[in-house]
Amino acid sequence: MGNSAGILGMKEGMQRRKNLIRRRERWLVILGVILHAVYMLSIFDIYFKSPIVHGMDLVKPRFKAPAKRLVLVVADGLRADKFYEPDSMGNYRAPFLRNIIKNQGRWGVSHARPPTESRPGHVSIIAGFYEDPSAVTKGWKANPVEFDSVFNRSRHTFAYGSPDIVPIFCGALPHSTWKTYPHEFEDFATDASFLDEWSFDQFQSLLNRSNEDTSLKELLLQDNLVIFLHLLGCDSNGHAHRPFSSIYLNNVKVVDRIAERVYSLLEDYYKDNRTAYVFTADHGMSDKGSHGDGHPSNTDTPLVVWGAGVKNPKPISSINHSDDGFHFVDEHAHDMPTPIDWGLNGIERVDVNQADIAPLMSTLLGLPCPVNSVGNLPLGYVDMIEAEEVEAVLANTKQILNQFLRKSQIKQSNSLFFKPFEPMAQYSSLLEHIELLLSVRDYQTAMTLTEKLRSLALQGLHYFQTYDWLMLMTTITLGYVGWMIYLILHVLQSYTSVAGNIYEQAAQQKHKTTKVYLFGCLLMAVISFLVFVEHSPPLYHAYIGMTVFLWTQILGEYQFFEALWRNITGRKSNYAIKLLAACVVSILILELLVNSFTERKLYTYCFFTVGIVASIYLFKSIPWRSGIPIFVCIACWCLSVFTLMPAEIPDNNGLVITSGFIIITIGAVARWIDQHSEGNKFWFSICYHQMEKPRVSFLFYVQALLVGLSSIMVWLATSHRTEKQELHALHQFINWSLAGFSILLPLFSENGIFSRLTSIFLGFAPPFLLLSIGYEAVFYGALALVLLAWILFENTLLHLTKVNKLSASSRDMEKLATMEDDRYLQLSDVRIPLVFLVLFNVAFFGTGNFASIASFEISSVYRFITIFSPFLMAALLIFKLLIPFMLVICVFSAITKLLRVPRLGCYFLVILFSDVMTIHFFFLVRNTGSWMEIGNSISHFGIVSAQVVFVLLLFAITNVYTKDIRIGSDSSSSRKAM
Repeated sequence: MGNSAGILGMKEGMQRRKNLIRRRERWLVILGVILHAVYMLSIFDIYFKSPIVHGMDLVKPRFKAPAKRLVLVVADGLRADKFYEPDSMGNYRAPFLRNIIKNQGRWGVSHARPPTESRPGHVSIIAGFYEDPSAVTKGWKANPVEFDSVFNRSRHTFAYGSPDIVPIFCGALPHSTWKTYPHEFEDFATDASFLDEWSFDQFQSLLNRSNEDTSLKELLLQDNLVIFLHLLGCDSNGHAHRPFSSIYLNNVKVVDRIAERVYSLLEDYYKDNRTAYVFTADHGMSDKGSHGDGHPSNTDTPLVVWGAGVKNPKPISSINHSDDGFHFVDEHAHDMPTPIDWGLNGIERVDVNQADIAPLMSTLLGLPCPVNSVGNLPLGYVDMIEAEEVEAVLANTKQILNQFLRKSQIKQSNSLFFKPFEPMAQYSSLLEHIELLLSVRDYQTAMTLTEKLRSLALQGLHYFQTYDWLMLMTTITLGYVGWMIYLILHVLQSYTSVAGNIYEQAAQQKHKTTKVYLFGCLLMAVISFLVFVEHSPPLYHAYIGMTVFLWTQILGEYQFFEALWRNITGRKSNYAIKLLAACVVSILILELLVNSFTERKLYTYCFFTVGIVASIYLFKSIPWRSGIPIFVCIACWCLSVFTLMPAEIPDNNGLVITSGFIIITIGAVARWIDQHSEGNKFWFSICYHQMEKPRVSFLFYVQALLVGLSSIMVWLATSHRTEKQELHALHQFINWSLAGFSILLPLFSENGIFSRLTSIFLGFAPPFLLLSIGYEAVFYGALALVLLAWILFENTLLHLTKVNKLSASSRDMEKLATMEDDRYLQLSDVRIPLVFLVLFNVAFFGTGNFASIASFEISSVYRFITIFSPFLMAALLIFKLLIPFMLVICVFSAITKLLRVPRLGCYFLVILFSDVMTIHFFFLVRNTGSWMEIGNSISHFGIVSAQVVFVLLLFAITNVYTKDIRIGSDSSSSRKAM
């Protein structure tokens, strides 16, 4: 009786502790999500703050406007090389604009910067500043923050084009006339060049209507007019058909013809030669039909300017473009020479930053530059006398100087220890000297000093953009380190045997409350200091508050750390060596994952080596006749091939269709093994069978049928869309139905590990196939084989452990037991989260994606939707990306049940290891260098930071599929009980 009471009391105590851990973990998970979301935003505060400031006066130009009106034509998504280069027959695709380049105007390459999306690109062109990278999340919404633009300064703006762009600039502009086509017109299944024709037709209709409308005629004859035509065709056709397709290349010809017709129409209408024309693009297009990152195919766009106030072509003899010394604000040089096949080496090329176009347009119209513009007026385009050139550059310089002074004033008024930008200390005397030089007509010296002042002002703006760099970097770094230590503390206290030995002793100390109180006061003091003295942004408070809170909790556990240290040093020396070895191996694996973001081939070497090592180990441990060692080796080798594949997935519908039958075959073999595993000690644990023979299960046949139907629909939908240039409504309905119905079926499968995982594999195959365009469909099956190999490997280790346990004493056995069925985590269990992270990252890179915001193939969604809907399309792309992740997490959950280790404990180790990678990427983020390097560094940090949140979300989703999984030992135990 005494033993029974003791056991009952022990169970009640363990249950209380378990409930306490669960309550603690709820808020720990919430804290982790909030922390990673907030800290991820810190990159924008450290490197890429919003450049918008208010309270500045306009700088009115002191020169005569060269033009009365300006036409801005933006060919959305037009690459520079596809515009300038000839076709396969040697004919140039833009003959009219090419004639302009040779005879009437100037040309060059306009260099955009990431994120190379439509909204930031148009803001750069029209407003003259670069929105911070977070602007990409604002998407195509109307202007959430009021900013100045060339349109604002104009007397009137006429704009026609996309409903996603035109309203951003004209929606709240009273002196504008604009019109857009319906969203339904943006159908990726059609040739979108008709959208460009629509924009031109609307403008032509406006001019025709003015012949009968006297008020409109009067308005059109005034000065300071801006006409904006947004041509979306190249962007839509690039996404749908890629920039090498005949449809995209033909759209370049369409754009050229529209430019010619606009020019002819206006010259015939006005007949005063006072119209300036600017032709450019907001961003380019990658070879895979996407954009967003800093690759030259996305950042290099054409620029052609001609008309009133624009210089004529300037012949040169150099084989390279003349502006080799051209640099970005951050000293990134444009070093791409003009390709020979462009045939323009004999004509001077003037490259610009994309934001330089705004002051260029303002100067041509004689308008003040937009107040937040950071563009430099490109004098290579402007045809003015020397005195007017200096005045134009001086107006541009004063406008940038006003921004610098305003930011300096704001920072100085909010800082206790203000550090001014020393090179600009004498700006007023320099400005006075420039005015003096102008008065004595020393224009050359005045120009030199003006350009120097402008350069210093831009440097000063950059200085204040990163003013809080050191403080924020220190705070965030301490926050991440504190979070990782806190996680280690939680895992040790909740899921290891260490807690049973020392945690109760440490918990009896009474000093923790005092420590928490003292550091809580420190937290409040810091926040109060920032709120009332420095007027810092709200996120600053969150950064510091979280960091101080975490270290408060850590330092409050110093008794536990002391006891832990005594426990470790009191053990045998070989334990410390094992602990050190585990840390070293973990760091090496995590560094491999970090480097894989830039070198995907590392996974190939990794899986090729692991396949050999794992098979050799298994050969020594189990009979080779089981086939498991050979299977593990072959599975790893098969998966190693995919990270050698090009990241830009080539279209191959035949491969996608074939993959459907490969998936059915894998499922059939798995089903056969599951039904014939009785008595096999290496398979029995993962093949759970109830006492009763299952009824004739038709679930497998239904799932196999759905996979087959999906393969057929891939062929039907793609063939029809290719021939008819539209997505058939019936095909669309069937595809949505197949995808939605199939992911529900695994919930009704048998609850053995092997049965359930096979059903999950087959259940998510139809939507993945319907979202696939090439080799990633085969990758789905290869990944499943490696996941099966992982289960078999862990099951073999479990079997060998059970054999060893037979010779262990009962006391040693009790040390392995803890809360109900789960055992304590051991040092060797670190391999589980490490393998999970490797496979999780392979699931991302193996599908062809690389760590960039422009790495997703939008044509993957065309079997579900072709009408432009950015949020639905993004949701489908993310869903496709998550499917392989879900397979990995389902297997991870099954393995934790198989080994009886606490799943949440392993999950927290996954977070811990992910944060080691996150803090590494945090220090790799940069805001200098090429746009490719800048964009990728941000993407890498963002992806790894979001990984924690994604894993948590997927754990919640996959728990629906895996929570009732049973293992073979459960079955055997129930049979013995009966």
